[in-house]
Amino acid sequence: MNSLQHLRKFTKFPPRRRVVVTGLGVVSPLGTGTELAWQNLLKGHCGIITLKDEEYSKLPSRVAGVIPIEADTEIAKALSKSNLKLMAPATCIALIATSEALKDANWLPKADVDREATGVTLGMGMIDLKDVCDTNSALKIGYNKVSPFFVPRILPNMAAGHISIKYGFRGPNHAVSTACATGAHSIGDAFRFIRNGDANVMVSGGAEACISPLAIAGFCRLRALSTSFNDEPTKASRPFDKHRDGFVMGEGAAVLVLEEYEHALRRDARIYAEILGYGLSGDASHITTPREDGTGAILSMNRALQDGAVDHNEITYINAHATSTPVGDGIESTAITKLFKDNVRDMMISSTKGAHGHLLGAAGNLEAVFTVLACHHGVVPPTLNLDEPIDNLNYVAKIPQDWHRERRIALKNSFGFGGTNATLCISSI
Repeated sequence: MNSLQHLRKFTKFPPRRRVVVTGLGVVSPLGTGTELAWQNLLKGHCGIITLKDEEYSKLPSRVAGVIPIEADTEIAKALSKSNLKLMAPATCIALIATSEALKDANWLPKADVDREATGVTLGMGMIDLKDVCDTNSALKIGYNKVSPFFVPRILPNMAAGHISIKYGFRGPNHAVSTACATGAHSIGDAFRFIRNGDANVMVSGGAEACISPLAIAGFCRLRALSTSFNDEPTKASRPFDKHRDGFVMGEGAAVLVLEEYEHALRRDARIYAEILGYGLSGDASHITTPREDGTGAILSMNRALQDGAVDHNEITYINAHATSTPVGDGIESTAITKLFKDNVRDMMISSTKGAHGHLLGAAGNLEAVFTVLACHHGVVPPTLNLDEPIDNLNYVAKIPQDWHRERRIALKNSFGFGGTNATLCISSI
C-alpha cells in the first residue's frame, strides 16, 4: 500500500469524482478522423513526407509529418484564405477535431446549465512563425498593411477561445503552452477541473501547425531534427532505434471530451476509457535535455500512479514520449526500468511518433487518443522503424500487439523543453 492509499484508508475524504473519456477527434498526418488515423496507425502507415518547396532545399532536415490536404476536403476548406485571415492554422484544425469529438460524444448542449458546466482546455506549443515573418514584411510596406487579427492569431489561447465562443461553453476556459508536454498538461488540467467540481464536461487537447522553413531551421540549429533520411522520409522517425538521429516535426490537432462518470452514465454516453491519475514534475536541469538519471520522468510517472492510487505492477503498457532523439529515448527507457524494476518484463512500451512525427504541442493529446483506444480495444499500437532496439524492453516493434488483460491500465508520458514533464494514467472501463 503506497502512502496515498494509506492516507485515504484512514482519512475521511469526500468521494473523488471519476473522469471518463466520451469523445475523440483527430486531425493528423495519419489522416483526419479518429477511426481513419487509428486504423492507419495499426496498419503501419506513415504520414511523414519530404518537404519539396525550394525554401527547404538548403536545410539539413527536409522531412515532416504533414496533414494530408486535398482540394475538396474539410481541411482544405478550414485552411482557406478567408479563415486564415481571422485564425491561425492551428486554431482552424483544432475546430475540426473539436467538431468530431463533440459529435462522437453526442454532446452539443443547448441549455445554459449544461453550457456553463462545459469548459475548454486546449493549448499549442508554438505560434506560427511564418505569420510573424509575413506581418513584419507587411509592416515595412506600411502600418495599414498589418492585419488587426495578427495578435489574436498568434495568441496560444485563441484556439480554446474560438471553441468556447462557437459552442457557447462557459466553464473553465484554459490554455497551457508547455512545449511538447502541452497536450498532456491540457488533458491533466481538464481531468482535475472535473474531479474538483469546476465542470462536468471538458473539451481538451492541443493543436500545432508551425511547419515552416524558419521553424525547421531553428530546430536544426539546436541539432534536434533528423537529417539522415531526407530521401527516405518514412524511415526518419525511429523511436528507441539505435540509428535514430533526431525528431521529425509534425502538425495536427487531437481533442478528447472528458466527462464526469455519473454525468456520462445518466445520458447513456459511450465511454472509451477512464483517466485515473495525473503527474507533473520539473527536471530543473537543462533547457532541452532531460536529466541523465531519468529522475524527472520517474517523478512524473510515480506521481501519476500515486494520484490514481495505482500500484506499479498494474501498469502493463506505456505510451512513451520517445521522440527519436539520441539522448531523450535512452533516458526515458532508463527511467521506466528504474521505476518499474522487475515488473518492466511484463510491460509493453511503444512510441507512435514513428508513424506521425512529433506534433510538439499536439503530441501528448494525439498520443493520449491512441492510448485511450489501446485501452478500449485491447490492442497496443506499434513503434515503426525499430530495426535495432537500444535495449531488451518490449517496444512493440512494427506490428500491433494484443493486450490481454481484464483491466488494461496504461501511462502516457509527455516531456517538454524547459524540463517540464507530464504523465497521464489511463484505464479501460
